[in-house]
Amino acid sequence: MSDATFTTVSWPKKGYDRDEVDEFFDHARAAYETGVATINSTDISSVSFDLVRKGYLTSEVDSALDRLEAIFVARARQEFIAANGQDAWNAALAARAQTLYPRLARPSGKRFSPATGQGYAQGAVDKLCDRIVAYFDTGAPITSADIRAAQFPPARGANAYSEASVDAFLARAVEVLLGVE
Repeated sequence: MSDATFTTVSWPKKGYDRDEVDEFFDHARAAYETGVATINSTDISSVSFDLVRKGYLTSEVDSALDRLEAIFVARARQEFIAANGQDAWNAALAARAQTLYPRLARPSGKRFSPATGQGYAQGAVDKLCDRIVAYFDTGAPITSADIRAAQFPPARGANAYSEASVDAFLARAVEVLLGVE
């Protein structure tokens, strides 16, 4: 059983399955403590848990996952720099950041695939993308936490982006920013 203690939601509400969460955090702890790479930051950012009655409060688990991802990214950065040097880390990070540019260079309203059904409001997503562009171009402030905390109003039709494509892109942006933070 995990030492992590999360609040359990009351009966009529749903939260993350406690056994799944505990198992994942136990696995992550063992991987970190032993240094055996059985889990990485991508595994952490992409993990999902079933929603069940009397589960763990999702916001607490999500916050813990964000912190855990940052810890694993920091460790990977330290190990990479120790093996290859700071210049190599900077070059690898720049290469990952450059993969974001083609989408960011697209005009507003055209950056992501359109939603089929409900999606994210294009204007709100484009504003966040503009902040990311400003970060890369001028050093304007934005953090991985800012991106993670972003919420977009729902939209349909021509004014909506596909949630999956936006989420995947923002996960890569978070990964790049964590490499700098």
